[in-house]
Amino acid sequence: MTNEVKMKDLTGANSSPKKRKIASLDRRKARSGWLFVLPFLIGFAIIYLPMIWDSITLSFNKIHIIQGGGYWLEFVGFENYSKALFVDPNFVQTLVTGLQNLAFDIPAILIFSLFMAVLLNQKMAGRALFRAIFFIPVILSTGIMETIEASDILGTYMEGTSGIDDGSGSSAAAEIVSAVDVEFLFQNMKVGTELTQYVVQMVNNIYNIVNRSGVQMLIFLSGLQSISPAIYESCRIDGATAWETFWKITFPMISPMILVNAVYTVIDSFTTNSNVVMSYIKTVYSETDGQVVSSAMSWMYFLIIAVIVGLIVAICSAFVFYSRKND
Repeated sequence: MTNEVKMKDLTGANSSPKKRKIASLDRRKARSGWLFVLPFLIGFAIIYLPMIWDSITLSFNKIHIIQGGGYWLEFVGFENYSKALFVDPNFVQTLVTGLQNLAFDIPAILIFSLFMAVLLNQKMAGRALFRAIFFIPVILSTGIMETIEASDILGTYMEGTSGIDDGSGSSAAAEIVSAVDVEFLFQNMKVGTELTQYVVQMVNNIYNIVNRSGVQMLIFLSGLQSISPAIYESCRIDGATAWETFWKITFPMISPMILVNAVYTVIDSFTTNSNVVMSYIKTVYSETDGQVVSSAMSWMYFLIIAVIVGLIVAICSAFVFYSRKND
């Protein structure tokens, strides 16, 4: 009996310092994390919070200019929101178009970036070069190339000078494939017209998809490289095919990255020049009383996107697999 008590005391004495060390390490990591995000939090509180508050205030008020300089605000409630939804003839239509583009872009960007990440994760000559090539559009799109793309200078030039004349008097430079081509490809398959139109739109929009897939590709690559090679080796020993290995091992292991990339793609759509909703809001801002109406439009669009992000997180979280390592 005495020996058992001593064993319990020894066990308790050995485990207590270990738990304290683990707790202390977690606290240090937590402090390091807060120190890392502290500059952002300070900047957000000092710079962005006042701007957000002013935007919310403007959306519920009307601006009256004072002669000699200055202005005063008249509270009008949801009048600006009502104007945006029921008076403006173009906002709702532009909003629906923007959401449709978002619904098309998210699957296309995720599928393309995952496909390229799997290819670039294979052992081959010049792998680093190919990775750099696919990430170059992300770097170029932050400068003059973004301005050229936004004004569609290259597309206008191609259509006007070097477009392929098909005999109908129109140029085919801006269109890679047509619905007729895809229908001919799928004529022996029971594929609906909706899928055909989706494929046509994605193929013709491949340039924009490639430009917006660089960051997602890197995130997928980091997830693929975190998978232990021993898992793939055991799959090969058991006789699993590459197709089975992808769906049983690779896809579940990178499912957290799919969720991250889906959210990132939605957020990234706010900053692109191809966002028709943001472009329209900028146009409304320059009109009479446009500041208050555009603020209302912005917050409605923000809330809709927040709901979409919440739905994506809720749906994807049910299928996300998180591997747990034993302590």
